[in-house]
Formats: sequence, C-alpha cells, structure tokens
Amino acid sequence: MEVLNNILNFTINFSDKIQITVKGILVLVAIFFATSFFLKVIRKIVNRRLEERDKDKFKVIFSFLKYFIYVLVIIIALDSLGVKISVLLTSSAALLVGLGLGLQTLFQDIISGIFMLLDKTIHINDVIEVEGKVGKVFEINLRTTRAMTVDDKVIIIPNHIFLANSLYNWTQNGQLIIESIDIGVAYGSDVEKVKELLLETAKEHPKVLNTKKIDVLFMDFGESALQFRLRFSTRDSFSLFKIKSDLRFIIDKKFRENNIQIPFPQRDVHLIQNKD
Repeated sequence: MEVLNNILNFTINFSDKIQITVKGILVLVAIFFATSFFLKVIRKIVNRRLEERDKDKFKVIFSFLKYFIYVLVIIIALDSLGVKISVLLTSSAALLVGLGLGLQTLFQDIISGIFMLLDKTIHINDVIEVEGKVGKVFEINLRTTRAMTVDDKVIIIPNHIFLANSLYNWTQNGQLIIESIDIGVAYGSDVEKVKELLLETAKEHPKVLNTKKIDVLFMDFGESALQFRLRFSTRDSFSLFKIKSDLRFIIDKKFRENNIQIPFPQRDVHLIQNKD
C-alpha cells in the first residue's frame, strides 16, 4: 500500500510553477472518460426526442459543444489539481497567438456551419449552386459541406463560403422547380407549328410534369431569329442538365422533320471597289 501511495503521489515537475502528481494525471484521465460517457448519454437522450430531419443539425452543433466542454472540463480539472492555468497560459501566449492566427479560417468555418444549420440554409439532399458548381448535398459537417455533382464528383465546400458568397438553393421551396429552354427559329417559320412542336416535346419527356402547366412564350423578334421560350416543371432538379439536353435533341429532330430551321447569325459583307 505504501508503495502504491508513493507512486500515486509521485510529482512530475513541468516547471517551478507547474507540477502535477501521477494521481492527478489519473484523475484527469478519469474525468475525461466520465465526461465522454455522459456526453454520449445526453446525445442519445436528445436524439430520441428529435425529429429525423433535425438529427443531422443537432449532430453538428453537438460536435462543436462537445469540444468546448472538453476544453472547459480539462481547465477546471487542472485548476482543481493545483496547476496554475494562468501561468500555463502566460508561458504559451506566443504559441496561442500563432495558433489563433492559423486557425482563424477554421473557426470561421465552424461558426458558419452552426449559423447555416440554425437558419436552415441547407439540408441534406438539397441541390445547391455555389461559385458556378452544382451538386446535391449528402453530408454537412462542422467545418465543411460535401456535395455530389452530376458527374459523380465530390465537392468539399468550406462552410464560410456559404456566408461570404451568393448561394442558390434549387430545392429550398420544395423539390419542384420551373425551368426553361430558349430556341430561335428562322423568320418565315409557322409560329403556331413551332409552339405545337415545343409543347409535344415537353409532354413526351418522362421527367417533365404534365400535371403542371407547360408553356411556350414568343419572346422577341431577334436580330436573326424569332425567339421562343419553352417553360416546364420537374421534380428531378439534380438531373436538370440531362433533361434539358434530352429536350434539345427532341426539338432538333422534330424541327428537321417539319422543315423548321434553327438559324445561325449571318452578316452581309459589302465590298466597295476603288476605281482609281
């Protein structure tokens, strides 16, 4: 027993003012594991009471709070064991300043992630467009958000970008989106026939909603073409580029079959010959 007491009371001197015993280290480890255990219990209890859509949000916020609680518990434990925290902080002030500058962006990402979740800017499965890139969100972490593009590439987006830049959420108001395709036809074309063909095109595509209004607008008399716009609705916003491509293929085929030309810009060049 005396040997055990001697081992537990063995003092480790980090400096003249910072000392801790083996017993203190064991107590610190025990407090750390006890804190971890209680946090897991609290997380399970709260998760049971949350709706499914709010669980991912709570997971991210809880991760941030967990690290904060760990740091707070360790500081309190060290102080109770006789370690002068003020001396420790003073001696490492330069290091802390360097870390603070280096981790500035990291903290921006963390705080931005919390704000994003609290104001419900983004949810899992939302289709977003940021900095010209479009993807479906499949994971929201404390520091980054991950999205899958239409060509199966993963975009890892630091969370502070969502607050610093403009964000387009294609599914914020639900899965239904209204899109359009602009088409130009040659002057002299039968405009009623053009409208009929465009409506047929949209109705034939399986991912265009026939229950919603499909419309064709005569937009303008352009410089070299009559400008039309086909408006349609779909619930598969993630496949929007493929849907538009399919519609353009069908439009081109129908126009060829009905002798309707899609013009290209033309210019008349007048040559003036100098008679001298």
